[in-house]
Amino acid sequence: MDVSQAKQEHLLALKGDLFVRLMKDDPSTVKGAETLILGEMLTLPQNFGNIFLGETFSSYISVHNDSNQVVKDILVKADLQTSSQRLNLSASNSAVSELKPERCIDDVIHHEVKEIGTHILVCAVSYTTQTGEKLYFRKFFKFQVLKPLDVKTKFYNAETDEVFLEAQIQNITTSPMFMEKVSLEPSMMYNVTELNNVESTFGRMSYLQPLDTRQYLYCLKPKPEFAEKAGVIKGVTVIGKLDIVWKTNLGERGRLQTSQLQRMAPGYGDVRLSLELIPDTVSLEEPFDITCKITNCSERTMDLVLEMCNTRSVHWCGVSGRQLGKLSPSASLSIPLKLLSSVQGLQSISGLRLTDTFLKRTYEYDDIAQVCVVCPYTSPES
Repeated sequence: MDVSQAKQEHLLALKGDLFVRLMKDDPSTVKGAETLILGEMLTLPQNFGNIFLGETFSSYISVHNDSNQVVKDILVKADLQTSSQRLNLSASNSAVSELKPERCIDDVIHHEVKEIGTHILVCAVSYTTQTGEKLYFRKFFKFQVLKPLDVKTKFYNAETDEVFLEAQIQNITTSPMFMEKVSLEPSMMYNVTELNNVESTFGRMSYLQPLDTRQYLYCLKPKPEFAEKAGVIKGVTVIGKLDIVWKTNLGERGRLQTSQLQRMAPGYGDVRLSLELIPDTVSLEEPFDITCKITNCSERTMDLVLEMCNTRSVHWCGVSGRQLGKLSPSASLSIPLKLLSSVQGLQSISGLRLTDTFLKRTYEYDDIAQVCVVCPYTSPES
């Protein structure tokens, strides 16, 4: 060995010692792996680990010719067996003409997991030897697909035909996840407004720790072309579906879409009465105006008469028994009315009666709204 070669080996030894020290100081290195010059990210897991619904299952398949002979007509097939179906995940279904000794056939498969429960990856290889003998073998890899999120929904039906949806999403895995997107895809009859500001509500980074629950709120409003069709909106139960996208702590993305969310349709009866305009505060014994909207929710034409009945504290100003005329199915009518209150405090507006002269049927509306009645002047001290 000459001097120059000895110097090179000494330098290599110094670099090797430096690398080993760096690996020992690296917190991501598996203990003892520095002797193999491998970090944690380069070591192969002994099992598949946790796979969750909505994530993408990826696998690298390699078939290696360990013999000293050339084999022919090699066909590699990868199937994924679930409880309900068998899926072919192979990129190509055509056979490779030959495979020389110490050579490989490689394939990478991907599958978006859409079922929970037991999954079995079946890898099958068939080939022909030099003597013409056809051989075949299989390997099975079994793993479980778990549910990552628990989703609960609540609906609130407003008097203005708006629907509020509250979605509660809980992380039921053992690792934190980054909530990249939680959105609501509304049905064709609604426009949606998200009432979630991620930065102000959940902090700058939208992380969901294990077993933590987060609430999301959405407001659905009927589109203008459907808003006036009371009968149509009344029967709408399908609201839309949630689209949830998250990332795990290693950056792997998962996505889930719920089935169509359905609410319990509000029961308006044949005639619906709602308020379009009403003041919050009124003065004692001074007239104030409200505007009522009457909608025919039945499938027949009505001939309506409006009666106004006074209560102990609220009195109607105007003629009772007014003829409103005929109202077609799904049609609406706005009526301005005048009232006054003789009692201070929070008072309930009641006493409206609608009578359909065709069927001689009367619809009663009490406690339709509340107003705060205040005294506009202060009594002088005695």
